[in-house]
Amino acid sequence: MRNLSRMQRGMPRGPAARRSQAGVMLIEALVAILIFTLGIVAVMGLQANSIIQVSQAKYRTDASYLATQIIGKMWVDQPNLASYAGSGYSGRAPWDTQVAATLPQGAGTIAVVGSQVTVTITWKQPEDVVTHKYVSVANLTVPTSP
Repeated sequence: MRNLSRMQRGMPRGPAARRSQAGVMLIEALVAILIFTLGIVAVMGLQANSIIQVSQAKYRTDASYLATQIIGKMWVDQPNLASYAGSGYSGRAPWDTQVAATLPQGAGTIAVVGSQVTVTITWKQPEDVVTHKYVSVANLTVPTSP
């Protein structure tokens, strides 16, 4: 096959060649802007999800702290251990107030069976449909010395 010039092959030359390329740069720019926009929207979604996860972790940490706090108080006040099961006990009332103030829709229950204590703390964030729960079980027996 012999080499044909551009003109012989039917390909435009000069200003006609430039006209056939007109608008390609605009399309490339629009595609680049679209890809950049999708990237920014994805980063915003990740940021929003990260904020939700951090707030849930904070509430779990607060619930753990509150459960440990009341168990420590019960450890010291073992003669009145059964009294902590009722919400009207004066040693428990400040803790109930603190749970309600610290966690959104927070509430705490305490079950005492012998020396085993089960502390359950529940809370619900305004945007959540589920109620979160933290349960801590402790055995408050005093070790006997030999």
